Amino acid sequence: MHHASIRTADIHRAIAFLRAPRLYRAGTLYRRHYPSLLAGRAGGRIELMQVPQPRPAADAFADEHYTGYYHLSFDLTDRVASLSEWLSQLQHQFDQASQPLIVLLSPQQQMIGATVYEVMFLADADGLPLEFLREMGHG
Repeated sequence: MHHASIRTADIHRAIAFLRAPRLYRAGTLYRRHYPSLLAGRAGGRIELMQVPQPRPAADAFADEHYTGYYHLSFDLTDRVASLSEWLSQLQHQFDQASQPLIVLLSPQQQMIGATVYEVMFLADADGLPLEFLREMGHG
């Protein structure tokens, strides 16, 4: 996959959200029909596009009947030793910047196939779910 594209109400707020946990490295703002940015890190690229008249997104996390793209997932195995500690540090950064950080699912262990992961979900700047995981071993 080349990149995932996210439409946002406020590109600068979305960039600030992704910058705090260092999920992207600097990209260049460009214009198509509206401000956009393509940036990469954490194993992939994200394109942010600011839409001129945003509407709230569907609640993909809470609505069991929602169909369509569900979330982006970031593998932090090689970057953090504990999602709980990482979340505490991230919460401190967001508190210092007076920005809300919405935890949809606190860090917990989850078996995916034969692998045990530490998994958590946060809401991005537009309320969309983002998954963060860390491989812990094989079950």
